[in-house]
Amino acid sequence: MNDGMVEIAGGAFLMGSVSFYPEERPVRRRRVDGFRIDRHHVTNDEFARFVAATGYVTVAERPLQLGAVPGAPVEAYPAGSLVFRPTAGPVDLGDSRTWWVYVPGAQWRHPQGPDSSLDGLGEHPVVHVAYEDAQTYADWAGKALPTEAEWEFAARGGLEEKHFTWGDELEPNGTIMANTWQGEFPWQNTKRDGFERTSPAGAFPPNGYGLYDMAGNAWEWTCDWYRADTDAPPVSPCCSPPDESYDASSPEIRIPRKVLKGGSHLCAPNYCLRFRPAARMPQMIDTGMSHLGFRCVRRG
Repeated sequence: MNDGMVEIAGGAFLMGSVSFYPEERPVRRRRVDGFRIDRHHVTNDEFARFVAATGYVTVAERPLQLGAVPGAPVEAYPAGSLVFRPTAGPVDLGDSRTWWVYVPGAQWRHPQGPDSSLDGLGEHPVVHVAYEDAQTYADWAGKALPTEAEWEFAARGGLEEKHFTWGDELEPNGTIMANTWQGEFPWQNTKRDGFERTSPAGAFPPNGYGLYDMAGNAWEWTCDWYRADTDAPPVSPCCSPPDESYDASSPEIRIPRKVLKGGSHLCAPNYCLRFRPAARMPQMIDTGMSHLGFRCVRRG
């Protein structure tokens, strides 16, 4: 079947890692049934066909409605999304607000803001998609979003307990294997991989299952709610901004989070070594960003 998907036979594998971040622990044996998965991220061209067919309006294109959220600020926020902006020099890596900016008018058609476009980006991953956007696309396509276990099993490409989708060496024989950040994040991007932001499907070698960009390029939604070991330290903010909606005195307004997988072009060894199969990140379901996309699966 030539539908842009790859058949994954399923089976048992060792999920997680004890070598990097605490939220990846413990290593545990998981089994997944067979499924099909998109060979690459859903691209801008593919998402455009969905929007043309359905008239769908993404979350980032809708003005923020905060009036129904108890304890939320009353200021009016225009439609927009979070866009990465490199800093002028080294900054405190504990405060991701120094490089994430809410840009009115930023959305999937205008990934860097209202003056940007998708010219030349048709085969790049669609970004600025919130969970609802990804789920609605998957429903329209007769597919689904992967579970975290399905995604990680596919990303490993048949390799067991390897750090990366291609093995344990970051750059085997000096070859850059994924679209990630080279240099000192968030200010020095040497772009040795040839890309400042996202890259088109097929720009880097596939994994052992023939899947592209299971490391880097754009983070990917899964359908699993984020849970972590309550004894583990909180997950570091990495490439995502803190959940400023959370107030310990009003926990009812905390926005639910799903698991992201795969890392992005903003992941750098000096800050966020998360372009690995075991890596995971919580993401608020109502929030799209300039480095966040998805791919789909089909079961049965």
